[in-house]
Amino acid sequence: MARIGIALDLGTSGFRGQALDLDQGGMIISTAVTTRHPLPGANVMDHLHFAIELGLNQAHEVIIHAVNKVIDNLRIKNDEVVRLAVCGNPIQLSLFQKIEIRDLAYAGKNKLKALGVVAPKRDAQVIKACEICGLNLSSETDILIPPAVRHEVGADALAMMIQTGMLEKDEIAIATDYGTNAEMALIVNGIVYTGSTAAGPALEGQHIKDGLLALPGAICDVAFVPDIAGDYGDLETAGQARPLNGSIKTFVLDKDMEVQPGDTIAPATGDLIEKGKIKAAGITGTGVVALIDQGIEAGLIKLPRIMTLDAEVHLSNGVTFIEKDLKEAGKAIGAIRAGHIGLCQEAKINLDDIETAYMCGASGTYVDALKAQKVGMVPKGVKKIYQVGNSSLAMACDMVRNVDELWRMEQIADELRQHHCLFADSRTFEKIYILELSYWTEGMPMDQYHRFLKKFGLPPLNETRVISEVIKIVHQDIPDLGIKGLSIIFDIGEQKTIAFKGCIGCSDCIKECPENALCLEDKEDCFTITVDLARCNGLACSRCEKICREKVFILKKLYSSKDENINNKIKQ
Repeated sequence: MARIGIALDLGTSGFRGQALDLDQGGMIISTAVTTRHPLPGANVMDHLHFAIELGLNQAHEVIIHAVNKVIDNLRIKNDEVVRLAVCGNPIQLSLFQKIEIRDLAYAGKNKLKALGVVAPKRDAQVIKACEICGLNLSSETDILIPPAVRHEVGADALAMMIQTGMLEKDEIAIATDYGTNAEMALIVNGIVYTGSTAAGPALEGQHIKDGLLALPGAICDVAFVPDIAGDYGDLETAGQARPLNGSIKTFVLDKDMEVQPGDTIAPATGDLIEKGKIKAAGITGTGVVALIDQGIEAGLIKLPRIMTLDAEVHLSNGVTFIEKDLKEAGKAIGAIRAGHIGLCQEAKINLDDIETAYMCGASGTYVDALKAQKVGMVPKGVKKIYQVGNSSLAMACDMVRNVDELWRMEQIADELRQHHCLFADSRTFEKIYILELSYWTEGMPMDQYHRFLKKFGLPPLNETRVISEVIKIVHQDIPDLGIKGLSIIFDIGEQKTIAFKGCIGCSDCIKECPENALCLEDKEDCFTITVDLARCNGLACSRCEKICREKVFILKKLYSSKDENINNKIKQ
């Protein structure tokens, strides 16, 4: 019987898994990815909120249901799996294990004491699959759980530091995992300064009108044809807009996650200028970053406006980019730059002192690094930019191939001279992020931004960009998809259905949902509402509940619906 290992990255925006043949030196067999996270919400705080309000058991069940789908889509025999290694932030790993998560939700010691919360140890450990309730593997399969440095700095951040090699070099360097929950680590004189900011899902292609994760069909890059770009003159002063006379060339991911030329489009009208090799299905976060950079450079974008007649950029195959998308992406980019500056202040250095930047994750791999640098996602003074791929999944693969890597992680975690910056308590982060919001969403001029920096006693941002050397360690987020290739799981979310007593079937909740997560069905004697948990924005949104004219919609009740007998439910 073959010996199979599974590497699993429990990311904030989705799960990624790979099967490895341990009898063939850990050769990759197959890869499976989800298009969303199975829990409602757009970030780790939403996932925590769900777990606290609905209970750890229910959150764990949703996570394991999704993990089992990933395993099923790896196209292997489950009884041949002898080892599974997971990697992710402390919240995701705690939900996977079904251990205490309230210590991650509440910062105050007095609050935790009042609740009787005892924070669990999050050390490296090997447990059996039978200890993970509901996991569809042999009970004797080894489950490798990596350590957290502290409860704020998880295995994913540790993996990023290890996989980039930044801990072994004598340099001032910063590593960033460009995702929904953007982890970052700055190393100065042997001390690592870490932070994590809820940048939001825009850099993963979510909360964008036609957004996609880095999946086949996603526009991952764009370029303007510079010699025919329009000249806008004083349009902002005139309060007018007019179409761009140039064109946008798109670049799209194919079924093997390779970048192919897409259509070239007139951005104001959507007219096809030149047909490409592949049609687009949407735009991912890296395409959004490229579009913002190229749009600002060409005059198509004048923050916070898009300078076309309909205030939209038209891309390939009907995909459009709107001003709401511009603001969402700007907030994410601003959070990352605020985090970088916040870490520098903790380390008592300037942003310009950073010599090397490491870009991790799907967004950090597929994005044009120099375009990302121009919009503020990478410090402008760095000499080298390394793009290193999915460090969390790579670390899980290393652990599957060699269990000693788990204990090496534990040793590094124990020895790490580390200082964590909690951005929620950082006045520097707060001030910078307010400036970033003003810049991206209100169009505050950069010279005014600098005046505020001076007022706050902070160093100015260097607007002179060094021509950085870009080194692509990998050309894909997941370099090797395996001999069986990639499976994409679109239906990762559980469906919950309920009949609310008093519901009149007005459909206001359906129309109000920004993610189209709800559907209404007219049964013979009642109306039922169904939610796709993975599409729902979570309890922090609750627009469906707030819009209900009869005040009978209760989102928590829908989440916890067991669905057994709708007619009985409506009589309750």
